[in-house]
Parts: sequence; C-alpha cells; structure tokens
Amino acid sequence: MSSVYETEPMYREDQGWFLNCVVVVETDVEPIELLGWLKEAETEMGRDQQAARNAPRVIDIDILFYAEMVISGPSLQVPHPGIAERAFVLVPLDEVRPLLVHPVLKKTVTELLQELRTRKGVVKMPCLLSGFLPSLPRQPGPPAASP
Repeated sequence: MSSVYETEPMYREDQGWFLNCVVVVETDVEPIELLGWLKEAETEMGRDQQAARNAPRVIDIDILFYAEMVISGPSLQVPHPGIAERAFVLVPLDEVRPLLVHPVLKKTVTELLQELRTRKGVVKMPCLLSGFLPSLPRQPGPPAASP
C-alpha cells in the first residue's frame, strides 16, 4: 500500500479535497467479478452509485491495472483510461510499482509521472498508522550494490 495523499479535485472544483492511495492486490478473481465486488463494497460504505460523475463521494475504488490485461468493455476499462493524466494516481502508484509498464502506452509508471505537467495538488499525508502496519517493500528489483 502506498502512502495516503490529500489531493485537490480534478474535474469538479466545487468540492473538498480527496484522500488517495494505491493498494496492490493479487487475486484469482476475474476482473468483472472483482469490479462487482468493489462496487458492492463502495455501496456498503455509503457511496451513491447513481450520483453524477465526479460528484463528491465517500469512497471510490478503481481497478487501475489487472496483470498485463487490456479490457475495453461498457462497465470496465483496464488499464484505467485516466491514469496518464492523473497525478493523484501516478504519485502513489510510483511509490509501490514504479517499474510497472502500462500495457497500452508501453511506458513505466515513473515515465508517465515524469511526463505530467504538474504534480500540484498532491500532498503526502503524515502516516497516521506508523508502527501499526508492517513496512511493505517496493516492487522487487535487483539487490542494492554493497559499498
């Protein structure tokens, strides 16, 4: 799980700032079934699924990537179509999966983040759970060279 970031609204500025993070999950659940489970969880947490697009909401859970799959359906698009333009997604995603390659754009998360015009409005929050959660490693990579 990434750090939590306070982020300003992107499409409708007549609302408060949001809290965003990225959670990496491994599952055998098919993507459309996972989406259904996530929508059900959002509803149980108080989200109005009929509210206007980008309206204020108590929770919003998106499937950003699903392995290397590319899915283009009426209810699910993977990778999430807005990733490349959203600092509020790329900043936390870069924390946990910097080398993940976007299967359509063929660029890593770090490269996409470097191409953004601004990271304005993405503020890392202090860790309120410090000491309660184990430290999770970043994406596996080669061992660090010893001095």
